[in-house]
Amino acid sequence: MKKGTPWTRDEYIVVLNLYYKLPFGKLNRGTKEVKELAALMGRTNNSVAMRLCNFAACDPYIISTGRHGLEAGKIQCQPYWDEFYNDRETLLFESEKILAKLENSSIEEKFVAELKDIEKLQGEDKIRAVKTRVNQSVFRSIILSNYLGKCALTEIDVPELLVASHIKPWAVDEKERLNPSNGICLSSLYDSAFDKGLIGFDQEYKVILSPRILEQESKGYFEKYFGSINHRQLVLPAEHMPDKTFLEWHMDAIFQR
Repeated sequence: MKKGTPWTRDEYIVVLNLYYKLPFGKLNRGTKEVKELAALMGRTNNSVAMRLCNFAACDPYIISTGRHGLEAGKIQCQPYWDEFYNDRETLLFESEKILAKLENSSIEEKFVAELKDIEKLQGEDKIRAVKTRVNQSVFRSIILSNYLGKCALTEIDVPELLVASHIKPWAVDEKERLNPSNGICLSSLYDSAFDKGLIGFDQEYKVILSPRILEQESKGYFEKYFGSINHRQLVLPAEHMPDKTFLEWHMDAIFQR
């Protein structure tokens, strides 16, 4: 164990990576993921849990809810928090490379399924594609964890059927691509409907059906799949509520009126 050894940049970054994958209530030494990361880092469970709580003290969302993290040690974590906030794509990808190395693996081995169809790309095109695929995969992990592995409309909990739906699409807002408040966990049908503007969510997180869907009211599938969710409120996440300004943007820019 590295007891008493100063923390490195790599260690701070991989703990911040884990912070975004865990709800606030699991930032403790008994959590399985905390134990696993501590073992990889050669740190104690308690020291990793303390760093997670230091990052919670840096998190404006946690502070806005009246909770607080561990202030002692916040000053060491704040620069990494700020770096991540200002460039999520770079730091998230860097943290995954460090994590893969700790696991005696590589990005290519760890994300083989996500990268298998870009094997023929070369040079900068491949570098960009790998970074994008890895970050999208990690974003999905973060959003599914935030929604406790369940669709926010139906509570379907089959991972293969769940999608981390972007409120502001990946291609539209580079800065917010990996913002947890820009994601909602939805099953495949509702992810597609949301992506195409056939459903939206109001400022109370309730479903609004597009006229394109409402005009299908006479069809047999309507009540089962759409009428039943009309005005239903999202099952809200453990942390990082969907940003209301993003939901409003979706209603203005994508929702089919």
